Amino acid sequence: MGRSESRRAGQRAGGAHHYGGAVRTDWRGALTLRGWGFVGAAIAVLLGAELLGRRDLLHLAVFLGLIPAAALASNLLFRPSLDVRRTPSPDVVEAGHTTEVALSLAHSGLLSGRMSMAEQLPPSLGAGPGFLYPGRSVGRDGRSHYRYELASPRRGLYLLGPVEAKHTDPFGLAERHSRIGAPTRLTVTPPVLPLAAGVLSGRRGTEGTVAARIQSMPSDDDVMTREYRPGDPMRRVHWAATARQGELMVRQEESATSPEATLILDLRRSAFPFTGHAASDAPDSPAFEWAVTTAMSVCAHLVSLDYSIRLLAPDGTLALARSASAPEPDSPEYAGAAGLAAIGESLAAITPREAAASAGDGFSDLLLDRLEGHRGRGPIVAILGRTSRDAARELAPAALLAERALAAVVVPAAGGGREAVEALRQSGWMAAECTPRTPVASAWAALVDDSPDRGGRR
Repeated sequence: MGRSESRRAGQRAGGAHHYGGAVRTDWRGALTLRGWGFVGAAIAVLLGAELLGRRDLLHLAVFLGLIPAAALASNLLFRPSLDVRRTPSPDVVEAGHTTEVALSLAHSGLLSGRMSMAEQLPPSLGAGPGFLYPGRSVGRDGRSHYRYELASPRRGLYLLGPVEAKHTDPFGLAERHSRIGAPTRLTVTPPVLPLAAGVLSGRRGTEGTVAARIQSMPSDDDVMTREYRPGDPMRRVHWAATARQGELMVRQEESATSPEATLILDLRRSAFPFTGHAASDAPDSPAFEWAVTTAMSVCAHLVSLDYSIRLLAPDGTLALARSASAPEPDSPEYAGAAGLAAIGESLAAITPREAAASAGDGFSDLLLDRLEGHRGRGPIVAILGRTSRDAARELAPAALLAERALAAVVVPAAGGGREAVEALRQSGWMAAECTPRTPVASAWAALVDDSPDRGGRR
């Protein structure tokens, strides 16, 4: 590859959830077919010398044997120190987009001839590009520069590299193989698909604020009051509220609560069927991939409406806490463009969890407690896998904690989520059954359709 040469690599995808260590160069040497031919010739001449008793043939046999041995020894002893630098741009890319990878190589020490090299990529990304070193594009710093494009159609963590190098001596008798440098991580985030506004339109920056204020204002006498705390000045005591409540109540400053949305992402291993493929790095679940893509798209939509977002798992824990790619695994909520970027990066390597033996396979009390703690501050959106009627009934009361509660139940085939959807709708959820073939935009449009025949909460 030269100055402007590039190559598109990678037609399939799959995550690689391990990382390389420090920069290293591993070497191993071997004779080529031509080198083994010299060895065979040396053995044949040696046998002839023994049978014929000719010393000159013995000398020739030794000479023929020393040539490949010397070539192999020189390859192993006199090897240059190679340095590789790799920069994906960008190093975090959305699925379906391409990233350009810049490679630069340099060496110190003796280098005779040229080396053929190949970039090592995960099998799911296809074969890596090959090139010769030194290249045709050499900078003033003596480094050879190469570029190639990489397409990643699916989310995941990918390791690019190391570089596999092969050096052959000038006579083609021996070759040396080396693996140069440490891999570089490429993060591929789920795609963001456009969604219709629906019932959430017109609430930009106001739903959470209004709901929070209404929650704290049950009557005119209780406007912006709370229980007295040690250290509160007596001038802030609200005597009317104190008389009615039977305990000291004080006025508190009015504060606008930021609008919040809660997204429940189903991470139950039993909720998604997985199948393994020999060509993939990990088992595959179309239903789970659909759920992750939908979660990413919903988060982007909510951020565009100025919501901050909490992502919870069915057991009530932070949904992104165990993701291998999470830049902020302990963050309780995400807001703005930076928050959305962190969500996308975290979802790149998200995987389902095995439920603890004591946790059951439904929705925990901790989840409902956390939803109760944010009552009325914004919508609740649940992206669920296979869910039984009983499990759906465990989640059903959460519809009372938000002005809007929306649930998409994704199942392998139509009809598999009917009971869960019915149970959720009966409790006030706006719910819809989906399959991995359902367009995300269509599923969302069905959820946010506020017409009476949806059967959801009005």
